[in-house]
Amino acid sequence: MNKPLIIVAVVMLMIGIGGGWLANDYIQLAITQHQQDDSQAARSEQNRQPLFYRSPMNPSVTSPVPAKDPMGMDYIPVYADDDSRDDQPAGTVKIDPVVAQNIGVRTAIVERDILSHIVRTVGRVDYDEERIVRLHPKVEGWIETMRVDKTGEKVKKNQDLLSIYSPQLVVSQQEYVLALNNLHILKQSPIADIRRGAEELVSSALERLKLLDVPEHQLHDLTQDHNIHKTLHIHSPASGIVVHVGAREGQYVTPATEIYLIADLSTVWVYADIYENELPWVQLGDLVEMRLAGIPGRVFRGHLAFIYPYAEAKTRTIKVRLDFKNTELLLKPDMFAEVSIYASKQKRALVIPSEAVIRSGTRDKVLVARGAGKFEPRTITTGVAADGKVIVLDGLEEGEEVVTSSQFLIDSESSLREATAKMIKPGLKEKESKPSPLQIEEGPHQHD
Repeated sequence: MNKPLIIVAVVMLMIGIGGGWLANDYIQLAITQHQQDDSQAARSEQNRQPLFYRSPMNPSVTSPVPAKDPMGMDYIPVYADDDSRDDQPAGTVKIDPVVAQNIGVRTAIVERDILSHIVRTVGRVDYDEERIVRLHPKVEGWIETMRVDKTGEKVKKNQDLLSIYSPQLVVSQQEYVLALNNLHILKQSPIADIRRGAEELVSSALERLKLLDVPEHQLHDLTQDHNIHKTLHIHSPASGIVVHVGAREGQYVTPATEIYLIADLSTVWVYADIYENELPWVQLGDLVEMRLAGIPGRVFRGHLAFIYPYAEAKTRTIKVRLDFKNTELLLKPDMFAEVSIYASKQKRALVIPSEAVIRSGTRDKVLVARGAGKFEPRTITTGVAADGKVIVLDGLEEGEEVVTSSQFLIDSESSLREATAKMIKPGLKEKESKPSPLQIEEGPHQHD
């Protein structure tokens, strides 16, 4: 055997034995250090006694000793240092950014914006109450001839409608003729009082006939020829459509008899109902557009004329009245229509997306992103909503960031932490945010 090779082999053997001893010492040292760390952690865990144990499903259910809920789940221990930081509101949650991304957490910035609104509802066309005429005779008598006897007929103002025989009218005509004859005899009297008395008698008899609605052309004929007319004409007091005929030829009528109901359809009213939450948006004079299935392709434009001062008991809505021109008579009473009210009111205020608001029934709150994966629950006061946004009256400031998706998952954990914190520190309240006074301004009229 070669002597140098033997020497090299012996040297390598001695080096290997020495390295093994060093590695063994290092491993023994590491094991000892780990055992010391475990022992220290165990002693620390023994010193860190839980305050109580809470149900994993209901944080308000607690136990002073370990227990199980009806589903067999172990109660969770609660330690005094679980919520040791007093500089953050109760219920604040910290989530790893990767987890937040996985559960789809999205946020939006609190900003100032101008909101407008369009109220969409249905309406019903009706008569303009200010353009309805109910015709009653002012004397008792019998209808001799009816020249307009059908509903739906168009009539014009002063159009001859019917002839009526009335003994009272005949007597009044006779008195007028006698007064005229008397004036003809006494107008040459040298006594001024006699002439003046005869003139006053004629004037009084003529005025009585006018008050009984005797038409002007018959008064003129009576004055000229002094012939008593058996029947007198009744003329239409307004233009419009005959909606109702209340008497027929030969019928005895009195001042209580409604002979005609005449409606002018050149303008119509439309009644619509709006919900209570839309009431703050509308005001008198707002532009209104209307579409009807019976008149396709036409858009009628009008305005909001009146808001009724009461709510409907059954529907819990507020009735509004809309005015529309109807010169073509296309709009017919009792037609239904789709109505769009363009609210002229506009509000400039702090707004957030509507989906960011967590509505519990007793209060509204949002989750505010505070950076570093922290989310703070905060109670807010909301105003009106429109176009997927809601006005914040109090609780937030411009530039803050709120959670708009997956907030219910975060809110569940936040509620657990808040309930736990209140158990640990009785009397602990949610951190109050600085009030953010709202400045509402009326902006220029804009439409969606």
